[in-house]
Amino acid sequence: MARTVDHLDDRLIRLFTENPRQSVLEASRLLKVARGTVQARLDRLSRNGVIAGWGPRIDPAALGYGVKAFVSLTINQKRGHSAVARELHAVPEILELHTVTGDADLLAVVVARSNPDLQRVLDRLAESGDVQRASSVIVLESLFEQRAEGLIGTGGAEAAES
Repeated sequence: MARTVDHLDDRLIRLFTENPRQSVLEASRLLKVARGTVQARLDRLSRNGVIAGWGPRIDPAALGYGVKAFVSLTINQKRGHSAVARELHAVPEILELHTVTGDADLLAVVVARSNPDLQRVLDRLAESGDVQRASSVIVLESLFEQRAEGLIGTGGAEAAES
């Protein structure tokens, strides 16, 4: 179900996207609305799933995982996607796992310390009896990631009209 946001919600989301560590009081001052209004809006946006989380975003490269790859996985269909996903969840280098359409069954975002370390991760995936084939594409440069703020306010409405 689509969630609608009004102009104040839009400004509030953008403000916390730019500076997630600011206080509710500071946000209320910048937006010129009551602190209680800001808190109530944030609570509602979180409860409705528009704001999906508040935790820190970790940069794998800063932890020594400088190689990122998209890995397409073809799996044994007998156990199903969910069972394979539970098994692959044990591989810490898999940051994301998605069921997809096309030639592959799953698409994983994987990190590694180096290209040889990526090979180690791919070998670990191949050890699973459920992964029949893995095909990887190494990311050379990330131009932008996790960009969703354009979907709120006028940005999403303009895209819907095109």
